[in-house]
Amino acid sequence: MRSRAVVSGKWLVISVALVAPVGMGGAQTKAAKTEAKGDCRRAVFDGDVKAGQGFEREFAPGLKFLLEPLLQGSGWIVRVVPVGRPQGVHDYAELATPPYRSVTPLAVSTDFSFRAQDAVGWNPRRFRYAQDAGVARRLEALYAGVVANDAAASTKAAELATEQPEGELQILNIVMVPGTANQWQMAAAVALHFQNTPHEVEQGAQPTALGKLEELQFRVKLELEPGVRAAKGVGEEKIPCVVRPTVVLNQPL
Repeated sequence: MRSRAVVSGKWLVISVALVAPVGMGGAQTKAAKTEAKGDCRRAVFDGDVKAGQGFEREFAPGLKFLLEPLLQGSGWIVRVVPVGRPQGVHDYAELATPPYRSVTPLAVSTDFSFRAQDAVGWNPRRFRYAQDAGVARRLEALYAGVVANDAAASTKAAELATEQPEGELQILNIVMVPGTANQWQMAAAVALHFQNTPHEVEQGAQPTALGKLEELQFRVKLELEPGVRAAKGVGEEKIPCVVRPTVVLNQPL
């Protein structure tokens, strides 16, 4: 996940293994399970963007989904932000989808040496987002420690992230210029569905090492908290209520 600013088209890669839940042991944590209650749903909507354009949609009370163009024209980044409040340095999706400043499902782009076809092949993209401002503040308080590879902060951030609602971005169709470079190792590990993802190759474009993403059609699905309904004009579908582990910390953040 990236910092707010992109400098010279490059992001700093921090090796922090936080994608999966981190083991919880010792005296500082105690694991419990939440009861799945209520009527569970997720918001569903489609969108499309062209290179350099953004997309936004309020999907639940007080929450907005963004697909924001990256500064160097390499693609787009998924963001979830509060409605009607100042936007902070870090957004709700970034904070709840570690590792930070590294390869991330939030970036549909040719950054991190992904070719255009590699970005397309990572489909769908699954992520999490902080369910409210309080959770976002707790995760943001841990951010600096995680980036500095502090083990305690990394563990707490990973535990808290696993409790948050899930989201998914599915590429429905994309217009692109394929890249000519050899596929990078990390791209090879995640770009598994290029042939199965509808795509169009722009004819007559000048070939480059990484290529370019020209136009994107997508579908977004975002879990809602039990009892919460999607915003007006946004579709929704019922889903099974998920029982997630709840981490009780002996010491507050």
